[in-house]
Amino acid sequence: MNKESVMALLAEINDENSGRDLVSAGTVREVAINDNTVTVDIRLGYPLADQGGELAEVIKSRLENDPSIDKAGVNIISKVVPHKVQEDLKPLDTIANIIAVGSGKGGVGKSTTAVNLALALQREGARVGLLDADIYGPSIPAMLGVKGQPSTDGEHIIPKEAHGLKVMSIGFLVEEDSAMIWRGPMVTSALQQLLNDTLWGSLDYLIIDLPPGTGDIQLTLAQRIPVSGAVIVTTPQDIALLDARRAVNMFRKVDVPVLGVVENMSTHICTNCGHEEAIFGEGGGEEMAKDFDIPLLGRLPLAMEIRSSLDEGKPTMMQNLESVLTQSYRSLALRTAGELSVMPRSMALRMPEIVISN
Repeated sequence: MNKESVMALLAEINDENSGRDLVSAGTVREVAINDNTVTVDIRLGYPLADQGGELAEVIKSRLENDPSIDKAGVNIISKVVPHKVQEDLKPLDTIANIIAVGSGKGGVGKSTTAVNLALALQREGARVGLLDADIYGPSIPAMLGVKGQPSTDGEHIIPKEAHGLKVMSIGFLVEEDSAMIWRGPMVTSALQQLLNDTLWGSLDYLIIDLPPGTGDIQLTLAQRIPVSGAVIVTTPQDIALLDARRAVNMFRKVDVPVLGVVENMSTHICTNCGHEEAIFGEGGGEEMAKDFDIPLLGRLPLAMEIRSSLDEGKPTMMQNLESVLTQSYRSLALRTAGELSVMPRSMALRMPEIVISN
C-alpha cells in the first residue's frame, strides 16, 4: 500500500455535488499511511453540514474494502474560497462569492429559486446574503415575510434579516405599491448602491436575484458586479428555453461562468392524488444543458406548497426539512456550490475553515 494506490481508490469515488471524482476535484489534501492503516484528509470547497458524515463513511468503506487496508480514517473539512470574477472587476472585500440567479424571461420562478437556494446554502453551514436586484418588481421582502425601513450606522445600510439571511431590496426603501418609473442608468446606480453601501459582513455567498430578461439593464449589471458564477432558471417549455438560451449567452459575453441550468416547474404535483404530470413539456432543461455543455443543476416541481409557503413569508426551506420539496432545493444548492468549487480561484480574501466531520 502506497500513496499512489490510495489516490487511485479515491479517484473511483464520485462527488455528486461537484460532478467530479475526489482526486480530479482537488479535494484530497493529505494521505497518511502507517502499516495497513490509512488516514485521508479531504477538503471540500463547499459547505456540507448534514451530509459530511455520510461522505466520510462512503470514503472509509471504499478504502477498507481494499484487502491491503485494515483500517481507514477520514477527516473532512469544508472551506469556501473566493472564485474568479470578470477580468476587469475586483471581488468585494468581505463577500467570497456572488452568485447571480437569472432568467431570460419572467414567470419562471426565478425569485422562488433564489430564495430557497440561499436558505439551502445557509442550512449547509454557509454564511449567506440575498440581494433583490429586481428594482421594478421587488418580491423578495414578501417572500421572506419581512418589511420596514432598514437602519443605518451613519455610513452603511444595515441589511434586514429573515430566517437567518441578510437581505436587501429596494422594496424596503419604497412603499409596497409604488411604481418605480426609472430609466436604465438610475436602476443600475440604485442596484450598485444597494450592493456596495450595505453592511453585509463576512459572507461565503451573496445570492443576487436579477431582473428577468437580457436587455441593457441586465447586461450592464452583469458587467459592473463581480460575479463568480450564474444560475439560469427556466421552465421546460420551448418559449422559456429560447429566452434562457439568451441569458446563457449574455453571461458568457461578459465572462461570467454559467454554473448550470435549473428546470423549474418540471412537473405538476396534484394536491389531491399526488399524480405528477409534465404540463410544460419534458426534457427541455436537460437538452439545453447538453447544448451549452453545462450541468443541469436540478429539476423542481410545480407544487401548491411552494406558492403557499412564499405567500406566508415562510419559504419551502423553512418548512418540513425532510420533505421531497425541501430535499430538491438542498440538492440544487449543493450541486450549485459544488460546481462553483471547481471553478478557477481568486487571490482575494481567505475565508476561515469550517470543520464538518472527523
